[in-house]
Amino acid sequence: MKKRALATLLALVLVMSLAFTGCSSSDGKKSDGPIKVGVVNNPPSESGYREANVKDMEAVFSKANGYELKTAYSLKNDEQLQAAQGFITEGVDYLLISAAETTGWDEVLKKAKEAGIKVYLFDRMINVDESLYEAAVVSDMAKEGETAVNWLLGQKLDVYNVIHIQGAMGSDAQIGRTGALDAQFASGKMNKVVQQTATWDEAEAKKIVGSVINSGEDFNVIYAENDGMAKGAVAALDENGITHGTNGKVIVMGFDCNKWALRELLSGAWNYDGQCSPFQAQIISDLIKSGKAPSSKIIINEEKGFDAKDLKQSDIDTYGLGE
Repeated sequence: MKKRALATLLALVLVMSLAFTGCSSSDGKKSDGPIKVGVVNNPPSESGYREANVKDMEAVFSKANGYELKTAYSLKNDEQLQAAQGFITEGVDYLLISAAETTGWDEVLKKAKEAGIKVYLFDRMINVDESLYEAAVVSDMAKEGETAVNWLLGQKLDVYNVIHIQGAMGSDAQIGRTGALDAQFASGKMNKVVQQTATWDEAEAKKIVGSVINSGEDFNVIYAENDGMAKGAVAALDENGITHGTNGKVIVMGFDCNKWALRELLSGAWNYDGQCSPFQAQIISDLIKSGKAPSSKIIINEEKGFDAKDLKQSDIDTYGLGE
């Protein structure tokens, strides 16, 4: 009886051991089920860039690729923080974040780390200690701004009277694209006619430019921090008979490189568009499935700026977003 009881006990210990160790892969994730990923992002309605970014995330982190995807979309930082906390409570394996603002994320990411959830940043940086995330696959927003402003300085205008239409305040994209232009305003090389946020919204950008036109103040540059706001700005110019583009009075600048926006460059209606790549999902998926720590905490998407005078249809086909 004692031998039988001992054998039964050993069998029970073995079963319990398998329950705790046999169901996990080398990276601590369940091998008998999908990888659970929670994505906190801005909504696809924000812009053409964001629409492409959301589609890319959903395509890569699909059931067919071995994932269970949970998503939350908001332009408000507090709502994004709540969503991230919800994913932590649900017990996702990975948390992917494109933050509406750069601040306020410390406590949530600390909770993720305590729960054994690995965090990847994408598209935008946030202000937290790098020990709280695995890697950040991002655009260099400051470089985007510097590239655009250097192009503008290269136009050698006699005077720079700039309408500056900003994106959502506090976002990494806004901070980066604003910084280089602010430096020119501070140096006196460029004049700030107006600097106002349209929160990435086309209609609001149109209102801002319309208000300046109605005030009678002179301007010859529109620096809009995304394509949609540049489109809204141009609509206000067109309604008031103000010429723009390569042969017009007003230089028009946008960001993101939607195909429709690059076609505006090709036609000469706009002057410049700065690239912002929305494709980070596959890079993150490859890192997840490798089971290895990234060689670098910051992985930068290399990006270009396009001048209407040099743009070719092949550039639109290669770099343009959407249809």
